[in-house]
Amino acid sequence: MASTIAILIFDDAEELDFVGPWEVFTMSNEVRDHANDPAQKDRVLTVSQHGGEVRCAKGMRVIADHSFADCPPVDVLLIPGGRGTRREVENHAMLAWIAKTADGCTWITSVCTGSLLLIESGPAAGKRVTTHWGFVDQLMARGKATVLKNIRYVRDGNIVTAAGVSAGIDMALWLVGQMHGVAHARNTQKAMEYDPAPPYAAEA
Repeated sequence: MASTIAILIFDDAEELDFVGPWEVFTMSNEVRDHANDPAQKDRVLTVSQHGGEVRCAKGMRVIADHSFADCPPVDVLLIPGGRGTRREVENHAMLAWIAKTADGCTWITSVCTGSLLLIESGPAAGKRVTTHWGFVDQLMARGKATVLKNIRYVRDGNIVTAAGVSAGIDMALWLVGQMHGVAHARNTQKAMEYDPAPPYAAEA
């Protein structure tokens, strides 16, 4: 069954937090095309508060497909992290939009510090969540959710939160498996050549 997947973007959002999942969701559609799968493809779009250009954390500029005002009904919502979350957590219009949109979603997700917005807007309050390792203590100190560390992604009901940056790719692949089957998710992973083997392992 096809879904509309909305990825929230805002100034100072971390690029890979949303571009990684975008690649997963859109590659899933391409895999269907190559397999001559007649099933309707997912619609993947970006949305920002006012529409138009967003300047991300590392300088990438992105044009949002929709504003809050004209965003269509959403089945899956993804909220990235980045420095901008520290500002947007005080943006009552954004928090209200997240809460209203999430109310109609099948899946509500975040990457990195996007979990901060997901908690403060309500959907992830009181849930088990995760975030970037460098933000775990700060999120714990807020006392509004159970924050798990040293884990790539966490599901609590229809809330799925991923740790920092690249972990969003893992979470998105898992979600594709839930939506379209594990075999399709594996084919999507293969098409992406996603088999992490970093040349230098980070020290603990």
